[in-house]
Amino acid sequence: MKNISILVPESCVLQAIADPQYCFSAVNQFLAVSGKKPLFNIELVGLKKEIKLNDGRFSVTTDKLIKDVKKTDLIFIPALFGDMQQAVAANKKLAPWIVEQYNKGAEVASLCVGAFMLASTGLLNGKKCSTHWGFTSEFREMFPEVDVQDGSIITEENRLYSSGGANSYWNLLLHLVEKYTDRDTAILTSKYFAIDISRNSQAAFALFKGQKQHQDEAIRKAQEYIENNIEEKLSVDDLASNAALGRRSFERRFKLATNNSVLEYIQRVKIEAAKRSFESSRKNINEVMFDVGYTDTKAFRTTFKKITGLTPIEYRNKYNKLSLT
Repeated sequence: MKNISILVPESCVLQAIADPQYCFSAVNQFLAVSGKKPLFNIELVGLKKEIKLNDGRFSVTTDKLIKDVKKTDLIFIPALFGDMQQAVAANKKLAPWIVEQYNKGAEVASLCVGAFMLASTGLLNGKKCSTHWGFTSEFREMFPEVDVQDGSIITEENRLYSSGGANSYWNLLLHLVEKYTDRDTAILTSKYFAIDISRNSQAAFALFKGQKQHQDEAIRKAQEYIENNIEEKLSVDDLASNAALGRRSFERRFKLATNNSVLEYIQRVKIEAAKRSFESSRKNINEVMFDVGYTDTKAFRTTFKKITGLTPIEYRNKYNKLSLT
């Protein structure tokens, strides 16, 4: 029997508690139907017997207090909600228990922005981690020693698991179901919950907003110039000249401020504009390509797929509402 402890922290997402509980309870039922013994003992654990969430709208009753859990096999850290620094601070008393259980051999899995709490334990220092695509910049600022993976759905290293944004954590749940049972059970679970078991990237869902939470005014102006001139063929030399900086200094400061090289930033801004156009207009691939300053179809397609995980045609067919009317 595998003991699963689902943490119930303060300021967390209710669904991220309910879903792993539902998932592994369902797997127990699947095993029972096939004549096998249920494999998982699933418990909700926390610092208090009752934890109120969402400004008191919901209340979760834990099965055990963490002080009464001497040893477990798998810990789930659900997604947090609200201000991440405040949410981590509100749950700092959980960190020593997570570390203690990990040192006893437990595996630890964070769901979505539950990665912030996992990182706060120090267990992720020097290791890879996934989180919601919209929080990667904030995560890097709070935990610079963690190697956060852009766009990844699942990251696994040294018994530590993390998942991408929102419902992406279902792919991590399926991954763990397969690890603890077998491929057939994981496929059955994916069909039961209507989850695509093969999805490995959240890139298609990501919105690139441009990292402007920095104090370098010259770089911020360069970012704004890039975003306002997506139809142009922009060069690093021209941008550096406009910023009255040498190329080396400009590239170094740009990378430091935005976490992207200049060329990566230009590409991401252009592809973001192309995505919006594919979603909301009837323009064909070439028209959109020219609108965002590309003249080479192969280069545009390669860059688009690298950033979104889909080809331009696949993206338009998936997200363009007008094509459905």
